[in-house]
Amino acid sequence: MAYPRENLAPGEHVVVHRHPHWKTLVVPLTAFVLASAVAGVLGGLLTGSSEPGAVRTWGLATIGVFWLLAFGWWFVRPMVVWRTTHFVVTDRRVVYRHGVVTRSGIDLPISRINTVEFRHGLIDRMLGTGSLEIQSAVEDPLVFHAIPHVQAVHALLYEQVLDHAQEEATWR
Repeated sequence: MAYPRENLAPGEHVVVHRHPHWKTLVVPLTAFVLASAVAGVLGGLLTGSSEPGAVRTWGLATIGVFWLLAFGWWFVRPMVVWRTTHFVVTDRRVVYRHGVVTRSGIDLPISRINTVEFRHGLIDRMLGTGSLEIQSAVEDPLVFHAIPHVQAVHALLYEQVLDHAQEEATWR
């Protein structure tokens, strides 16, 4: 999904757009699979039991409600959060937007960036992800975690910073 054009200034172009790395979904989706397995086993045990029909019905309904809650919390919620989190580099700024009900974001003009660093350990290197740290002229460093292809994003962002610095130098 492309970053919405209405969020860009006239003439602004997206250089890179990323959602968090899929590794952020591993823990909640694993929890959902385990909750589904437990619900399936309990439902199977209850169905095969000799309990009266009303007890079995209420038990299965209770298991179903807990499974629906697990589905919402460990499947739907993480997917929506993942989908609504955007890390975008344009030719003018770095944009970070996240949140579902309450949206928040950071816009950092390219001209204010001093340094760009990335970090990734062994597991992150194998998965192709890492953290990106952006140091601006005024603020504390901004750290963005689970950026897919962090080295490529680092290189593109650094290129944008250099291009902008060269443009400013030619204006003077």
